[in-house]
Amino acid sequence: MASPTAPPSGGLTSMTATTATATAFAALHTPAAPLALANAWDVASARLVEAAGARAVATTSAGVAWSLGSPDGDALARDRALDLVARVAAAVSVPVTADIEGGFATDPAGVGETVTGVLAAGAVGINIEDGTRTPADHADRIAAARAAAEAAGVPLFINARVDTYLFGLGEPHTRLDETLARAAAYLRAGASGIFVPGVTDPATIAELAKGIDAPFNVLVGPGAPTVAELGALGAARVSLGSGVAEAAYAVVRRATEELLTSGTYGTLSGSLPYGELNALLKG
Repeated sequence: MASPTAPPSGGLTSMTATTATATAFAALHTPAAPLALANAWDVASARLVEAAGARAVATTSAGVAWSLGSPDGDALARDRALDLVARVAAAVSVPVTADIEGGFATDPAGVGETVTGVLAAGAVGINIEDGTRTPADHADRIAAARAAAEAAGVPLFINARVDTYLFGLGEPHTRLDETLARAAAYLRAGASGIFVPGVTDPATIAELAKGIDAPFNVLVGPGAPTVAELGALGAARVSLGSGVAEAAYAVVRRATEELLTSGTYGTLSGSLPYGELNALLKG
């Protein structure tokens, strides 16, 4: 496997294939049939997602960081994250989009370097979050990401995350307008779509979808509207984020606690058969 930070290999044929995959991935974003993403964090989870029939694989930055012994939130080293993306992309045949947190860099130029590495790793999409950065700073990061993708000749799908609702930024009565203003700025900077986690209220989702002139991504979990309902509200992409990894790690804790307290093993009921999982990773 080529180094994630090296230019994509394979010449024109490889670049044509990557461009075709990126174009196909972008086309999956439609409210008529929202792109449903159960985010993976390693090769095994990615293969399971693909085998279940998913049209694409998305990584979760939190799950990736935890699996590599790091906390989420711009703490994981870039090279370790890109190595994981390369392993996932090489293991599946569907498009891969990588959650790169804030860009694994301290400035826009570094974000561009990260995107070059993401493309070399085989992914055709990224998720990049603004967090507590200023909108202007994040727009510069998005512009750098787009410039790096254009230099590589790949129509990278840049999913720009707006964290106003997730972090409760600003006053509640101005939050919708602030979110829409950030979304517009990020789209002008080169974003392909907008991701607004932290909101599952149907009325707010409908307003966001109406006001964002690009594919709109919603983060979901128990109690949220169904994928079809979100599509009817205007969402083009629906993702589980770190939720699947959190559920998997919850099984680890419950199984251990049961083993140590009662000496029983009921938590393991319903586990994937060893042979099925092992076969998924052969060849």
